[in-house]
Amino acid sequence: MDADITARLIYLVLLGAAVAGSLLLSGRARAGTVARNVATWGLIFVGLLAGYALWSDVRSVVQPSRALVASDGTISARRGDDGHFHLTLRVGGTPVRFLVDTGASDVVLSEDDARRLGIDPSGLRYLGRAVTANGMVRTARVTLRDVRLGPVTVDRLGASVSEGAMPGSLLGMAFLDRFARIEIAGDRLILHP
Repeated sequence: MDADITARLIYLVLLGAAVAGSLLLSGRARAGTVARNVATWGLIFVGLLAGYALWSDVRSVVQPSRALVASDGTISARRGDDGHFHLTLRVGGTPVRFLVDTGASDVVLSEDDARRLGIDPSGLRYLGRAVTANGMVRTARVTLRDVRLGPVTVDRLGASVSEGAMPGSLLGMAFLDRFARIEIAGDRLILHP
């Protein structure tokens, strides 16, 4: 546990102890009323702890990271809570969230994203092979039509569908090469047209 989390946890425990102590010391009231108030504040405290612990999961649903497109066509995206950069491209009008992978030469779709795009993975011929962090996987070539991110539009983009389990799709250099420059500045990914 890092120092910031430890400090916050200590603060919350002290706050909870102060609230509970004040309720107990104001104890001229009946014991039942004091116990009920302590239980109420205890549940509020536990709820706040649970909310804090789950915030990163909730934030990714309530406030997903979005790419910003400047007037000059520059695209900027904030690093996600998982430490990676993600971009949502429109493929044939369907939004697909990609993990930006400058170490990948290809654009690789997960089977789930392929299905969302109307591609039946069971009907593909998995003739290719790719080496991943999880080992060798078979891949099938597909062509994506009308791929858009900000000012960049590709009418026909070669991509692969991975037969292996993937948590999401990868955006490799086959698409990223269409930008003049790729820059990482702190927690921002900046794509220059």
